[in-house]
Amino acid sequence: MLVSLTVGKVDAGVAVLLTQDNRLIEFPSVLLPNNITSGSIVDITVARNHSAESASAANFQTLQKRILNTYGIKTPTPPVLRLRNATQTSLVLEWDPIDLATASLKSLSLYRNGSKAGSIPRPLETRSTKISGLAIHTEYTFHLVLRTTAGTYQSEKLACRTHKMTDLSGITVTAGVLPPQQKDALAAALDRIGGKLIDAVRIDTTHFVCTEGRGPLWEKAVEMNIPVVVPEWVDACEAEGTIVSVRGYYLNADPKARQLGPIHSSTQHQRTVSTATSLAPPAVQVQTPSRQSEQDGEQNLEPPVTPFPGAEMTGQPIAEEKEVDSEEETESPPPPPPKDEDSKGEADGQSETPPSPPEKDEDENEGGETQENTRDQEDEDQDSSSSTDDAKEGKSKEGGGEGDFNEVPL
Repeated sequence: MLVSLTVGKVDAGVAVLLTQDNRLIEFPSVLLPNNITSGSIVDITVARNHSAESASAANFQTLQKRILNTYGIKTPTPPVLRLRNATQTSLVLEWDPIDLATASLKSLSLYRNGSKAGSIPRPLETRSTKISGLAIHTEYTFHLVLRTTAGTYQSEKLACRTHKMTDLSGITVTAGVLPPQQKDALAAALDRIGGKLIDAVRIDTTHFVCTEGRGPLWEKAVEMNIPVVVPEWVDACEAEGTIVSVRGYYLNADPKARQLGPIHSSTQHQRTVSTATSLAPPAVQVQTPSRQSEQDGEQNLEPPVTPFPGAEMTGQPIAEEKEVDSEEETESPPPPPPKDEDSKGEADGQSETPPSPPEKDEDENEGGETQENTRDQEDEDQDSSSSTDDAKEGKSKEGGGEGDFNEVPL
C-alpha cells in the first residue's frame, strides 16, 4: 500500500505530514530521507509481516507453558500431624517434612483447642515439639497452620489424651552406663509395664537410667533437663503400679526417701506426720519421790528462828501461838455482858484479835520481830484475863459501883 504525504514542517525530532484529506500526522524525522524541507512530498509503503508475527506468537505460547509447569501444577502440601508419645502431663507431636513446592515459607503455627499455642521455630528443620504442663487424663485437640506465598494450608485436627497415673505405657527410657545384666533386667521390666527402651536421647525421652553419671548420652540428657535416675525407679513403678516420684531415685539421692512410695502416698504420709505432730500432747515431766523431796527441801529451807525467853528451842512459832491461844480459851471463859461505860472498856479489851501466823518465806529479821510481837501480845492477853476476873468479883458484890470497873488495868 503506497501513501503520498506532504511535509508541512520539519523539526529536529518530529516532522508534520499532511494527508490528502488535510489530516496532520506526526512522524519521526529520522525515518524521512535527507534534505527534506517543507512542501516536499514523500511516498510511504505499508505492508504486514506474517512470518515475524507467527514467530512472536510461538514464543509467547512457549513462555506461558513454562510458567504453568513451574508454578501452576505443584502446590505446597498441607502438613500431617501425628502423636509420637503421651505421658501423664505432656504430649510429643511430630509431622512430615514441610513441602513448599515453589512457594516461600512465611510461618508454621501450632493451635491447641482452636487457640494459637505458639509458632514453631525453624520450621524447615524442626519436625517435632513437646507440650508440657497438661492436666492428667484430659483430651486436647491440635492442628498446624502453614502460611506460604502460595496460600495458607491447614493440617487435620488431631485429638490426644494424656495418660492416667496408673498408665505406664508413656515411659520412654534411654539407658546410660549400666552393667549388662542390669540393662537386660531394665528392658524386661519396661516390657512388663508397657514402656519403651531407646538407644538415643530424643525429645520423647522421659527418663535417663544409669548407675554412673558420665558419657555423651548422660551429658545430652542433663542438657535437655531429662530426669537421671537409677534402675530401681522402674522397679518401684512396677511394684506400685503407678508413676513414682523420682526424688528418691536420683543418682545422689538418699535411699531412705524411696520408702515413701508414689507421689500421692508420699504427700499423704507427710500430711499424716505433720498432723500427728501437731496433735501430740505435751510431754509431762515425771518427778521421782527423791527429786520431789529435794525440791521440797529447797523450798522449805529457812534460817533458824531465835527463840524468845522461856520458850523451847524450836523453829515453829506458829505452833506456839496456837498453843497460847488454846490456853487463853481454857483459862478465860467468855465474860458476861457489861453495863454502860464498863461494857465499852471491856469491848475495847476483847476486840483485840490474836496475831496472824507469819509466812514461811520471811527472812530472819522479820521472824525475830514477829516473835517479840507475839510475846507482847501474850502479856496483854494475860492482863486482859486478870481484868476479866476482877470484873466478875466486882459484879458479885452488892454494893459495887462504876468505880470498880474503871480501875481495871489494861
